[in-house]
Amino acid sequence: MSNRRRQTGFSLLEVLLAITLLAILLAGAMSGIRAATRAMHAGEQNIERTNRLRVAQEFIRRELSRSLPLAFGQEHGSGANFVFQGENDFLRFVAPMPGHLSRGGPYVQTLELARGRNGLQLVFTHNMLNGFDLDKLKPDDGTPVLLLDGIRRGRFEYRKLDDRNELEDWKQDWENPSMLPVMVRIDLEMTAESGLIWPTMEIPLILDTSGGVRLFQQRLPQNGRGGSSDSSSSGATEKQ
Repeated sequence: MSNRRRQTGFSLLEVLLAITLLAILLAGAMSGIRAATRAMHAGEQNIERTNRLRVAQEFIRRELSRSLPLAFGQEHGSGANFVFQGENDFLRFVAPMPGHLSRGGPYVQTLELARGRNGLQLVFTHNMLNGFDLDKLKPDDGTPVLLLDGIRRGRFEYRKLDDRNELEDWKQDWENPSMLPVMVRIDLEMTAESGLIWPTMEIPLILDTSGGVRLFQQRLPQNGRGGSSDSSSSGATEKQ
């Protein structure tokens, strides 16, 4: 009788119950692993987006704060030099690029709020100032770089000094392209899906624009423009 009890194994019901409990434990473990994996990926994506925003802000602040009073074109009719162009969704200026991104010399740089798939995009383009021709500029010229997307709305604003050297109010259009503004403000509102918050940037710029005018006048003969004015001025000098 005792030998029969030792040889008796588990019943089918006991085996099924053990398998069921094991499956439940494995399912719970896999669910926890998947949840942990999703949380890890979400955290990595949030870190990546935050780093991208931080890098974009640092890059924009660096380039705008180093704006040079160099002219990159002339207005037809008045002959005014273009040193800085600014609108509520577009701005263009001249500044040196970081060493690892440039081939030397100043660059004509643009920031633009363009329409994208997930709202607005902050797009950056750059062209070397040497050989830059504003009249022949095409929409696909330069190397477009997407700095940031997932923008619900945004605007660029500009500030200058009045006749008493006091700061005026912010304006969404820069009225005098022949000089640099005192400050540039970039205000963006991100979409809820992006999970980002853009701290408003207020960036001070260089004020003196006389150097840009002189440099542009020196560049005119090299670009094949303004030769007649140079010859006329030299002829007037000879007559004197």
